[in-house]
Amino acid sequence: MRNNIHQQAIPAQVLQEIHTKLKDAYALLTPYAVPLTPAERKYILKMGPRTLEFVEKAHEFASQNPSLRPSFLDMTVYDADFADAHNLWSIQNTAEQINELLADTAMAAGSDAYHESLIFYRSVKEAASQDVPGAKAISEELGKRVPHGKGRNHSGGGGIG
Repeated sequence: MRNNIHQQAIPAQVLQEIHTKLKDAYALLTPYAVPLTPAERKYILKMGPRTLEFVEKAHEFASQNPSLRPSFLDMTVYDADFADAHNLWSIQNTAEQINELLADTAMAAGSDAYHESLIFYRSVKEAASQDVPGAKAISEELGKRVPHGKGRNHSGGGGIG
């Protein structure tokens, strides 16, 4: 017997509070956000963990050595870009952790619900084969919707019998 991995329901109030806070965070960020096109995302320079140290050190040196900065480098803009990149990096990491937690929990709950639905469907099919009243109509209705693919992605590993 397969163990249910999603052990408790998340209260509706908690889900609503999470949704509200995420919408609030979205609204707070929107005035400052810079949406990128797929082409811009592909070709724009990207700061990652390896370039972070370079950017931090370059900004530090540029701040401390104004005589070495080119005249066209606007330090006010550079300061703002650096601060936002640095601060958003931390927020993005937290958001990615939240997203992973949401995805994992949704996957676990969905897997369990799917598995339980297959158990019910098998039971109804058996009941229909024994002419239990009402079972045939339910079995036929569910039979129209049950995925018939093979493998874990379609049948939870147990198939439909």
